[in-house]
Formats: sequence, structure tokens, C-alpha cells
Amino acid sequence: MAKVSVLGAGSWGIALATVLADNGHQVTVWSVIENEIKMLQEYREHKDKLPGVRLEESISFTTDLEAAITGRELIVMAVPSSFIRSTAKQAAPFVAKGQILVDVAKGIEEATLMPMVDIIEQEIPQASVAVLSGPSHAEEVGRKLPTTVVAGARKKEIAEFIQSIFMNQVFRVYTSPDVLGIELGGSLKNVIALAAGMADGLGYGDNTKAALITRGISEISELALAMGAKSETLNGLSGIGDLIVTCASKHSRNRKAGMLIGQGMTMKEAMDEVKMVVEGVYSAKAAIVLGEKYGVRLPIIEQVNDVLFHDVPAKEAVTNLMLREKRTEHSSLEWSN
Repeated sequence: MAKVSVLGAGSWGIALATVLADNGHQVTVWSVIENEIKMLQEYREHKDKLPGVRLEESISFTTDLEAAITGRELIVMAVPSSFIRSTAKQAAPFVAKGQILVDVAKGIEEATLMPMVDIIEQEIPQASVAVLSGPSHAEEVGRKLPTTVVAGARKKEIAEFIQSIFMNQVFRVYTSPDVLGIELGGSLKNVIALAAGMADGLGYGDNTKAALITRGISEISELALAMGAKSETLNGLSGIGDLIVTCASKHSRNRKAGMLIGQGMTMKEAMDEVKMVVEGVYSAKAAIVLGEKYGVRLPIIEQVNDVLFHDVPAKEAVTNLMLREKRTEHSSLEWSN
């Protein structure tokens, strides 16, 4: 049994807390929101973000960050990506040298172009930081439906420790040394999912969805490889796997926001309606800057940015994609004649 704290009491943090408790670990969930902690203590359920998922009596809840961190063998960073830096900064004084932190948020910081693990390492240099990601909606994890993810760390033993902490009969964990690839796959797929949702909102069909997923992973992979990630990662759980589920699932907040935009809402109206952080909106601008920095063309992500930030109608963005200049599908393939 390990002592584990989950920082962040949103749907994903609560779902992971149930996995950890089921595995027999001593689990504490921290939130800065006092009313949220009171609700969890009283009802043993997050009625707003994960209704119907009952929480074990063994799970404790606190607003005391120092108490949540001190003496813990593993800290799970489950706050939204836009709060990772501020939470890491608050947590830093309480983190011991070598203490293991695993990030489960997905995103790229717009101002610095840094993924989440890099941000945590910058703010808490004494920690050993890893990432856990993959096709894993909280609603299904909370219901104990079979799910598979990947734990990435720079040291094999840390990835294997996280694997041992989380893995059970319904939550399978693989390991990988490609931290950057896991993070880029997990964050950039949210931007493509916004496009998939827009297509759904416009009433387009399976052909359109398949095209966006296929060309979307091509864009993500080209950028990620240019940045130093590995192709195996983009072809795996945190790449194509996470992209498929986020583009297709009814649980996807990015797809839902995109669908509302496709139906005519503004970005702000869509985000207000979803009532949860839409990570793809924050990653979209960063992705464009990264594409320019590494000389990678990102046509789908460019059109998503135009819709989100430049008032281009979603239908016009699709037309812009369809009428781009003619190209071969894979430039690396050569004709035999």
C-alpha cells in the first residue's frame, strides 16, 4: 500500500482516486475549492463533474496543500493544464527531493510553448516528474470500464513504479521513455477533436470524421517528430488511440465544444456551455507557433485557430481545407515508373 495524493478534484482526478483506492492505496484528494471538498466529504460523490461514481470511505479530502504532499510516495497532478504552473509553484515548498509527481493534465502552455512535465520540472526541480496519458475518459474509468494508458518517465524505474501503483484488472498501464511524445499526442489531439466536433455540429458524416482523424494524426506526428518525439508513441495509446476516443466520444469536452461552435455558438459561449476546461482551446495557439518554429504545416490546426480566434465560420474552414492545393498523401513514397 502506498500513500498517494491527487491534486485536483475534477472528473479525472476523482476517477483516478477511485482506481488508486480500489488498489488498496491510502488516497487523499486535494482541491483549492473549499465547497468542492465539503461536497465530496458529505456525499462521497462529485455531483457536478462525475455523478453516479461513489467514492470509497477510505479516500480523504483536504484543502491543506502541505498536508496533501508531505510524506506521500506519489503525487498526481490532476488540475487543468491552465493551472498546472500556479499549482506547481504553490506545491514546490512542500515537495521533497526525489518525490515522484505524475502529471495527468494535457496541454501546452501558450506563453512558453512548454508541455506540462517541463513546467512542473521548472517549478519543482527537486521532484521526479512523469506523465500518465492515453484514451481514458473519466466517466468510463469511474465506472470501472476496461481502460489502457501509458506511463512515461525519463527513468525506467519511475515509469514502472507508476505502472505498479495504478494497474489493475480494468486499468492497464504500459510504460514508455518518450515523455515528450506522450505529452504532445495528448495535448494536440484536443485541437483536432475541436475540428471533429465542428464537423459534427455542421451535420457532416463519418467520412469527414475519418478524414479529420487520419489527417489529424499526420499533422500531430509531423510536428511531434520534428520536436524530437518518437513515431511509435504517436502510433500508440497517447497518439492515435487518444485522438480516436477524443474525436468520437460523447464524453469528450473538446468534441462537445467544437460541436456547439459548428452549430453557431462563439468559442466563449461553447466553453460556458461545456462547464469544464476545454484544453484544446489553450493548446491551439501554441500549436501554431510550434508549427512555425519547426517548419511544419498544420492545415487543420490552422483552420481551428481561424474559427476560434478570427471569426471564420466553421463551414468556411472546412471548405478551406477541402480546396487546398493538390498533394500526394505520403511524400516519402516514390513512383515505380
